[in-house]
Amino acid sequence: MKNKNPLTNIFKILSGFLIILLPVNQLIGNNWPAWRGADATGSITGKNYPSELNLNKNLIWKSPLPGKGCSTPIVWEDSILLTCPVNGKDTVLSFSMSGSKKWETEIGPEQKGRHLNGSGSNPSVTTDGTNLYALFKSGNLACLDLKGKIQWQKNLSSYGKDTLYWDFGTSPILSSKYLIVGLMRKGNSWLLAFNPQDGEVVWKKERNYKTPPECDHSYATPTLVEHNGKEAILVWGAERLSVHSAKNGDMHWVSKGFNPKQKKNWVVVGSQVVADNIAIVPYGRGTHLAGVRMGGKGDVTKSHRIWTRNDTGCFVPSPAIANGKVYILRDRGEVHCIDPKTGKSEWEDAFPRASSSYYGSPTIAGNILYAPREDGVILIADIAKGFKFLGEYNMEERVIASPVPVNNQIIIRGEKNLFLFGS
Repeated sequence: MKNKNPLTNIFKILSGFLIILLPVNQLIGNNWPAWRGADATGSITGKNYPSELNLNKNLIWKSPLPGKGCSTPIVWEDSILLTCPVNGKDTVLSFSMSGSKKWETEIGPEQKGRHLNGSGSNPSVTTDGTNLYALFKSGNLACLDLKGKIQWQKNLSSYGKDTLYWDFGTSPILSSKYLIVGLMRKGNSWLLAFNPQDGEVVWKKERNYKTPPECDHSYATPTLVEHNGKEAILVWGAERLSVHSAKNGDMHWVSKGFNPKQKKNWVVVGSQVVADNIAIVPYGRGTHLAGVRMGGKGDVTKSHRIWTRNDTGCFVPSPAIANGKVYILRDRGEVHCIDPKTGKSEWEDAFPRASSSYYGSPTIAGNILYAPREDGVILIADIAKGFKFLGEYNMEERVIASPVPVNNQIIIRGEKNLFLFGS
């Protein structure tokens, strides 16, 4: 079993015509179609990404945003796509790569965020290159074309009350056929598949388990993977890592045992990642990390858990994968490079200590790691040979979204502005 890129078929077709003129990697490099990129790793290859994000030196442009949203932008060709509230309405916006607003489309009434570092617009949109799909805390789900015209929309409140303590942040994902949404909360957790053409429900599976308080809450985003050569959905929440058929939602396997002492409030925030056919699972509010070999059938708790650590982990930031290694950004700025096969650290280091914590997930572009801190400072390190701190750069406003690398440039989404930096 391995990560499955939702754009694989597109790129296979394109590569047949364009391999001489434009490598497939470059096609991917010019797009960032989902929250953690095309392959859900939070990383991209390249050699010319900026080693500083200096407002007075290599800022290309800054464009104001009409409302506070925390969703990480995505990029498709010349469009930067994101969500935020506008006049009390959930809204999808498109900016050009030159920084001008192309369009904004209201979807429905906003449900405001509760947390200082949250909003009603936390999930990232996702695109298949033809349409884009947006989900909000309010339950508003919509499909738009790349010009901002609504193709269909619905509200998911019929699937139960949002019982999450904080602000919904699970992004939708695409398989080759369906739009997949995970709703993971107390008593009404669902895995849903929609026809992306008309929004009709193709299948739905309940995913409810009895856990200590808040342990059935999950803000993690599912991952598209393969199981026995077929598309499947990897889901992390309610003290269980499980894989479900993308065709009908049936569960292939489940790994348990992530809260053996049944502690309260071990909520899932950071998402799982997959490296070298091993799922890396952060849990225990940033205190634990586990490696689970993908595959099997039924309960694989004992057979497929290959390592566990109780001395590292990440709570809010999700890990990133690059060069076959797992990179953990802890909430207080420690950075650990981990071998996914053994769980052992290749190295451990840290950014300079501050009173603020890290809420955005780290992004790796080439050998450069970008780490957004909640107070709006972006810290940068070169990880080509260990950890080399390069500097810290203040955006002068809060930053919760993850940096987005495209075409040797870095997009930063702040609380008030959208920034683009170049080399």
